[in-house]
Amino acid sequence: MPKQAPRLPSVDGIAFAHASEHEFARLLTFYGVRWQYEPTTFPLDSDDQGRVVEAFTPDFYLPDHDLYIELTTKEQRLMTAKHRKIRKAQALHPDLKIR
Repeated sequence: MPKQAPRLPSVDGIAFAHASEHEFARLLTFYGVRWQYEPTTFPLDSDDQGRVVEAFTPDFYLPDHDLYIELTTKEQRLMTAKHRKIRKAQALHPDLKIR
């Protein structure tokens, strides 16, 4: 039976997908930065019937800065895929600020 990852304590009642997101939320909260977790999904591609087949949901939104933050691990495969989605989202939404 595979070993399950330990469950992270929630921050503001939110269960995060990854430990790095949990730690980032803790830091933002500690420094008094308002944040929202995965509040917006940006459609990136759709099929012939208009159904979304690819989308991008940034990890955090900082409303006081109108800035989205996407976290990733240093695994090259994940970084490449996320960078591609970020570029595509910015091309479709030129005013989108994401780091």
